[in-house]
Amino acid sequence: GNEADKAVFGKIATEFKNQVDFDSLMVSDSAIYTKDNLKLMKEIRWLSRVPLTIKAAQELVDSISEKELLPSERIGYSWVEKSNNYGGIEQRWLLVESQARLESDLKKLEKRIEQEKKTALEKIRQISGREFENRAVALEITKGLSDSLKYHQLTEIKVNPVLLDPKESKAKSKDKSPSQVYKVQTTLELDTQAIEVLHKRAGRFVLATNDLDKKRLTSEGILKKYKEQQAPERGFSFLKDPLFFADSIFLKSPHRIEVMALLMGLCLLVYTIGQRQLRLSLKQQETGVKNQLGKLTDQPTLRWIFQGFQGIHLLIIQGTQKISNLTDERR
Repeated sequence: GNEADKAVFGKIATEFKNQVDFDSLMVSDSAIYTKDNLKLMKEIRWLSRVPLTIKAAQELVDSISEKELLPSERIGYSWVEKSNNYGGIEQRWLLVESQARLESDLKKLEKRIEQEKKTALEKIRQISGREFENRAVALEITKGLSDSLKYHQLTEIKVNPVLLDPKESKAKSKDKSPSQVYKVQTTLELDTQAIEVLHKRAGRFVLATNDLDKKRLTSEGILKKYKEQQAPERGFSFLKDPLFFADSIFLKSPHRIEVMALLMGLCLLVYTIGQRQLRLSLKQQETGVKNQLGKLTDQPTLRWIFQGFQGIHLLIIQGTQKISNLTDERR
């Protein structure tokens, strides 16, 4: 838990392969995708997301047009496959575009652009109202602000000399105050080129695999396998929930951590089986339970069912048993 994912994931995957002898495809997030890890895992079939911090991934995302993407069997997705040799390992790269994520990314981008605009205008107001004794300093500060902006740029930067009132200048002559100062004028504009690149990257991500057998793992299969990873990820998320107190456990030795990981995995197995049986039963009976919004669903989480039983108490009064807060729905 105290080690960086990128530094240990490759070793963990290799050790797992040595201990568990069966042909499988290891699916991981982008933390595992480093040159060192790829070399360690050369004997393992893997599928990973490629970090967009890698230049080759950025170039792929930026170079593919909308027309080159093929519609996926999965609604709302499209993709195109390319070959790559990153880290000296022959791979298949799948550029994927998600329509839902595209819309989400563009909304977030617009919010960030608007937020930066407000902040930049306030800083421009402060700089414009400031009197600089040195022209070079005024220019450096203004250009520094422009360079710090991601979605905008400062144009028409002017540093104008301003003569001080002679009377005021004479009065301050004892303090050797300057008779001339400099004031900045500039205009804030959208950096259309940078925004165009971000618009093109919106909703896109890159998947990579070293499985070169297209019959065993098709392009569509790459996306399918990666999306299936979300199921166990969602399962493990409940173990991190404060309601289960899993985040308040502190263990010293690696041995105890391994034991706890095994117990957590076992808990997840029991939880998942219970949730699966619950959903199957609801579908068979063609019924459902109310979710947090009060609407019927046949896909509730087991955690929601557990929460539904909170507040139910067995009371024994003079030998008579009574159950409090047991509603028709809870029955």
